[in-house]
Amino acid sequence: MTLLQFHPWASAVEAPFWQVLTQRKMDIFKLDDSPKPILGYYSTGQQVRIPGKDTSVALPARLCLGTGAFPDDSGLHEHPLNKTPAFTFPAPGVVKNTNTIEDFKSIDRAALFKMVVDQIWDDITSGRAALDPSTLNRFLLVTFADLKKFKFFYWFAFPALQADPAWSMDAIQEIGAVWSPTIVNHLREQVDHYKLNFGPSQSGFFLVKEGQEGLSVARLQDWDEFYVGCDESQVIVGFADPSSLDSNPGWPLRNLLALLQYRWKVTKVRVLCFREVLGKQDISASKLFIAQLPSYIPVTACPKAVGWEKNAQGKLGPRLADLAPLMDPTRLADTAVDLNLKLMRWRLLPDLQLEKVQNTRCLLLGAGTLGCYVARSLLGWGVRNITFVDNAKVSFSNPVRQPLFEFEDCLEGGKAKAETAAASLRKVYPGVNANGYSMSIPMPGHPISPQLVESAQNDIARLEELFEQHDAIFLLMDSRESRWLPTLLGARMKKVVINAALGFDTFLVMRHGVGQDQEYHASNGTTPLGCYFCNDIVAPTDSLSDRTLDQQCTVTRPGLSAIASAMAVEMMVSLLHHPEGIRAPADKADAEAEQDAFAQQGSALGLLPHQIRGFLSRFKNLLISGQAYDRCTACSDSILSAYDEEGFGFLFKVFQDATHLENVTGLTKMKEESEDLDMEWADDSEDDM
Repeated sequence: MTLLQFHPWASAVEAPFWQVLTQRKMDIFKLDDSPKPILGYYSTGQQVRIPGKDTSVALPARLCLGTGAFPDDSGLHEHPLNKTPAFTFPAPGVVKNTNTIEDFKSIDRAALFKMVVDQIWDDITSGRAALDPSTLNRFLLVTFADLKKFKFFYWFAFPALQADPAWSMDAIQEIGAVWSPTIVNHLREQVDHYKLNFGPSQSGFFLVKEGQEGLSVARLQDWDEFYVGCDESQVIVGFADPSSLDSNPGWPLRNLLALLQYRWKVTKVRVLCFREVLGKQDISASKLFIAQLPSYIPVTACPKAVGWEKNAQGKLGPRLADLAPLMDPTRLADTAVDLNLKLMRWRLLPDLQLEKVQNTRCLLLGAGTLGCYVARSLLGWGVRNITFVDNAKVSFSNPVRQPLFEFEDCLEGGKAKAETAAASLRKVYPGVNANGYSMSIPMPGHPISPQLVESAQNDIARLEELFEQHDAIFLLMDSRESRWLPTLLGARMKKVVINAALGFDTFLVMRHGVGQDQEYHASNGTTPLGCYFCNDIVAPTDSLSDRTLDQQCTVTRPGLSAIASAMAVEMMVSLLHHPEGIRAPADKADAEAEQDAFAQQGSALGLLPHQIRGFLSRFKNLLISGQAYDRCTACSDSILSAYDEEGFGFLFKVFQDATHLENVTGLTKMKEESEDLDMEWADDSEDDM
């Protein structure tokens, strides 16, 4: 008899496992570093024949972790064992993912190891291991995931209870040297039938009885009934052996022998090392031997255990998986973009709805200074779908103020702003779906010549289509009248509309209400919020003709556009988090206590104002609110009805003569009545004199 030595486990972690761990860390675990259940798997030992030579190479006894290592989201605390690949056997484990590399280095490994050892021993002494032998394969994984560099430090432990005195073995034999091919094939059929009947938890360990009618197979828990009347030579214990060595069985046998010694007081037993060539119904590589203890010594306390895996240098120490060189750069960018955002949910904003923000399709009308800064802020929030609309070309004055353009974009007459901005955005982040459309937006008071009517119709049809395809619309144009048609379409389609406008040292950022929307507000006792034009009693008209150079250009303090753009994007994100969405009421509290109260009942990000008016000269912002005006030239019911009834015919009248809006809304009549009142007042005054 010689000392029984075992082929140790070699961990084999598939790259997708680290990706799943990253996702779990970001979205579920966050700062929770408590041990989490995982599931590994292994197959029986394999040898690979070297081509052209009459020799074979023994493969390591690999315990693998793949994409299915973690439980699903069903709320189960333990992993379902039927998630392992075909021809494999389950090994339940726990992973402790530390939050810092310092925690990983200083962790109490002995305590963690003892935790798993105690669990294995409790399974043995309580009888659970006999009912579910897969628990004999419990393991521990300690990790640290460096999510910025995509490096993963890890250390496996495969606890195995030590026998004292140690087990010994006689000469190991090929299964074909003990049984005939017929018996061997019958054994394979019996094991296949056993695995099919009793499932993954039982498949890796089984009992074999040698009788007059051949070999039969049963579960470990059936020991007492199965071996009734049998002598020692008929008792065989089988296990799925991950070892491919000719002289050493695999690691799972260690805890199996501990179970046999404790529960059935076994000191001598025949062991079947079941090894099957995957998918070929060939178990000829299986081995048989006798394992024996010098004497039976009752075990009352948990034995000592070994099992920490050595690193690639053959020393006790952790390993490193560096996935950065293996990953697609675009995929790396995807993960990195989301990193800072998801970190917000760890401590600061657990209710942050990142997926809702990222899936919001944003249409930017204007690719100038505001458009460029808004687009970059949207990227910062992880927005994946951004579309630009602009009809201008990049000029030499643009790149210094508009961060999506470069000097080369100005050459040869300048590139189209919309397409160039979209291309630049894709360079910044390849994962964004950015598109640009060079097109004009017809405006009130800007007559359309007969030869351009068809082109204007096409532009309007395309604009309507873009509105349908997007969720949030940003109005970022230079002139007031260019915002009229988008405001009308936003009210008609009930889209999120965010408006940003600049003065020299002032700005306005506002969100539009949903037109009059009287039925909703009447039932909720609220007041509809106005749009950009609701404060006007005159129609928007041509503000671009007959202007000096300083009036033609947007002359503002250089830092103003970045401030206003950031406010606009943050307003949209806050609106997306409000339970009432686009119909959210206006917050305008200034006191900190009032702000907290609004935050509890409104957006998770805090106050959600209707309008922000900023004054850079005083470094001050005012939160104001304006009601929807029933005679508004852009969002009133009369305007929306006229558009629905006449379509382009209505728009054409407005483009040719903006006062048509005043006629439709009743502003003309209101002005006439007001003038009549003024005249009557003047006549009365003269009579008094």
